Amino acid sequence: MVSLHIEHAIRDYDTWRAAFERDPAQRQKAGVRNYRVLRPAGDPKSILVELDFDGAAEAEAFIAVMRRVWGEVALSPGLERTGESANAPRTRILEQLQSGRY
Repeated sequence: MVSLHIEHAIRDYDTWRAAFERDPAQRQKAGVRNYRVLRPAGDPKSILVELDFDGAAEAEAFIAVMRRVWGEVALSPGLERTGESANAPRTRILEQLQSGRY
């Protein structure tokens, strides 16, 4: 299993979440098995999303879909698009090497 880690600046969480819930990228159809939405403590203008896939090929294909979504304001209205925060969302595909539970 691999995880796609996405990090980006947002204007506000409610706007971002509404767009996330509309799911313009059709996450389940694209092969997403699980997802987690995280925010750095004390930073309401940043969001991190982790999406689990069966393999790296699915995660890479999903990045291409998300680039199209991020390129259309109507599909991603919650993204911050001004100032220093206007950078494209950062993505990274991570391979799970080990996990455990305490």
